Amino acid sequence: MFALVRIAVVAAALWVANVLVPGIDIAGGSTGLLIAELVGVAVIFVVVEELVKPVIKTLGCVFYILTLGLIGLVVNALLLMLVGWLADKLGLPFVVDGFWAAFWGAIVVSVVSAVLHLLIPNRLDAR
Repeated sequence: MFALVRIAVVAAALWVANVLVPGIDIAGGSTGLLIAELVGVAVIFVVVEELVKPVIKTLGCVFYILTLGLIGLVVNALLLMLVGWLADKLGLPFVVDGFWAAFWGAIVVSVVSAVLHLLIPNRLDAR
């Protein structure tokens, strides 16, 4: 249940990033197809965030300390670019067009996810 809530939150956050950030595009024909593609990309996003991000944070611990955590913005942007690349390789029409689109998109995804997790009752969201 918790994984489904997290995937739904990430899918909604990716949709908001798609709407607000030029350079982040997901091409869906109908509404149902768009939702299916967003869920597919959200699954990739959650898997990358669970598997790759902890390794990068551990290996780059010194950089996080030296930059007072600001390197996290760059890491999140690069992870969003990785998600775009993986989605392309898996046939999903999710495009992240360059570093700055990924940078602003990662910020939007983070903010929207945080707000949605605040609104979701704790019994449904055991983050």
